[in-house]
Amino acid sequence: MKLHSDPATSLNTVTAYGDDYIEINQVRYTHAVVFGPEGEIVQWPVSRPEDIAAPHLRQAARLADPAADPLAFLDEPEQDAVPRRSPDSPEVLLIGTGMRQRLLSHALLWPLLRAGVGVEVMGTQAAARTYNILMAEGRRVVVALLPTGDLQA
Repeated sequence: MKLHSDPATSLNTVTAYGDDYIEINQVRYTHAVVFGPEGEIVQWPVSRPEDIAAPHLRQAARLADPAADPLAFLDEPEQDAVPRRSPDSPEVLLIGTGMRQRLLSHALLWPLLRAGVGVEVMGTQAAARTYNILMAEGRRVVVALLPTGDLQA
């Protein structure tokens, strides 16, 4: 008799992590990845937390680039463009920054927050566990994970 529940096999689940890898659905990745409960697991072009830039966060959060306004110069004071949410944008973006939590600047996170995407930055192990919990609850969550090994040294 089976006493434990079957994992949701159709959803992307973090099944393990170690010093130099992240395992999703029992497939190992040795590079940074970004994914949600459904869809493909995409390589994230970041190797260290210091490399994270606004385009990387927009990519992870599935936000469209802000529309260019040809008359923006008329606005006083100048308004920051807000990225546009798409139907598959998450309500929460989790960022795993490796072995330790490395906070990102408020200026870097602000456009996502203005677009209505909550952002949580934590160590990769905590982000992986939190993602699995939120995903199991049916939340619209996306996670970007950096391996915990020497890439972040």
